[in-house]
Amino acid sequence: MSNSIYDFTVNNNKGEEVSLADYKGKALLIVNTASKCGFTPQYEGLQQVYDKYKDQGFEVLAFPCNQFGSQEPGTDSDIQSFCNLNYSTKFPLFKKIDVNGENAHPLFNFLKEQAPGLMGLKDIKWNFTKFLVDKNGKVLKRYASITKPESIQKDIEDVLSN
Repeated sequence: MSNSIYDFTVNNNKGEEVSLADYKGKALLIVNTASKCGFTPQYEGLQQVYDKYKDQGFEVLAFPCNQFGSQEPGTDSDIQSFCNLNYSTKFPLFKKIDVNGENAHPLFNFLKEQAPGLMGLKDIKWNFTKFLVDKNGKVLKRYASITKPESIQKDIEDVLSN
């Protein structure tokens, strides 16, 4: 079993392998995203917090997922184009993945184990579930889909100041 977020390798949306160890020393907000969801406008908030804190060692890592209401039907390049065109996103977008079930990406299994949801439930309920990770790779907190990125700025600031 993995002990740290840095044990995982993911694929970016161009299919290239990325080790999360590349993000050592940075605070991370890891999010499962979708382009056709009621929460899709949160891309704007994610970009705002990214812009505000990126120079202090903060990254947003977005993982598109089509498991909730088939709200992310596009290809990885379609998703990138959508995000650039509609939200001018600059943070990294990764390859579309599953976050629940037998094909769930191991990273999301780890995140769910480290930060279960309400009543200890592990499964992710919907798009735009967010996980805050400290500069040492420790998963600190899980936020529900309805939690807007800009509403967790105090938590991000706390992580960056430690």
